[in-house]
Amino acid sequence: MHTGSCLCGAVRFEIDGPLEGIQLCHCSMCRRASGTAFASNLPVRAENFRVVGGEDRLKAYESRPGKQRVFCGDCGSPIISRSAGDPSWVRVRIGTVDEPVGAALAFHFHVASKASWAPITDALPQYPAARPQ
Repeated sequence: MHTGSCLCGAVRFEIDGPLEGIQLCHCSMCRRASGTAFASNLPVRAENFRVVGGEDRLKAYESRPGKQRVFCGDCGSPIISRSAGDPSWVRVRIGTVDEPVGAALAFHFHVASKASWAPITDALPQYPAARPQ
């Protein structure tokens, strides 16, 4: 069992089951949504993710048709993203998960559109566009 919360603590969640590798997305939408060089995402089966507090504080923004970015309406912390095209998964923003996380970095994707000011300096696999299936 893993737990997490937003910055202000109003939204709390739990994750059951094993954690997948952490995926680093460099697309311009993720950069804008996170305010950083990339978004650090943890794919979690939707059935294994549950909000245990503050569900009424959650807000969702449809950043493109069928893609929602869900965040705390009080402090603005991004919590998950979800896609209507693949509703069996949510992508948890790993920075909201309490330590210890117990998952490792897996790869970078959308690196063809990465921020020019943030070089990738690790040896993780890199994908120019979408993440591998």
